[in-house]
Amino acid sequence: MKKHQDIKELSTKDLVERLAEAKDHLVKMKLNHAVSSIENPYQIKEQRRTIARMLTELRKRELNEQNNK
Repeated sequence: MKKHQDIKELSTKDLVERLAEAKDHLVKMKLNHAVSSIENPYQIKEQRRTIARMLTELRKRELNEQNNK
């Protein structure tokens, strides 16, 4: 799930669930990389960016709800 469009299409509940999974996956990748080098360390950077995209979308939705009240 790298595309911003894919993230926008998810419901808020799904987005929160995927965010939790992505954070867990990032922690596992970091631990694996610390123990023994992973094949493609760029995956860690991409995972961080994906998490940031998800957090940005959640914040955008939160601000939208506040403005609509």
